Amino acid sequence: MPLNAQHQMNILKDILSNHQSDCCGTVAECEQVERLIQSMLAKGYASTNVQATLQNVYKYTQDAKSATHLDEHIQTNQQNLSQWVQELSTLS
Repeated sequence: MPLNAQHQMNILKDILSNHQSDCCGTVAECEQVERLIQSMLAKGYASTNVQATLQNVYKYTQDAKSATHLDEHIQTNQQNLSQWVQELSTLS
């Protein structure tokens, strides 16, 4: 069963919230976030206001996948993660 836009947004926010609260994550989670964002953008699920935030999150996951120490990358981006979750909650 395909996920609708709201389900995709909820999963995205959950993963980002977990990164923010736990200060750790996995490459698989980053890849899942990338797939969600690609799907949302391709299907036009993301409004213009949300697209910039999604692109910032996508860059974060790209950088995370290539980071030598993923948990350090997540810790460095704590403020961004908090901001993105808030923006996605407000804008979606």
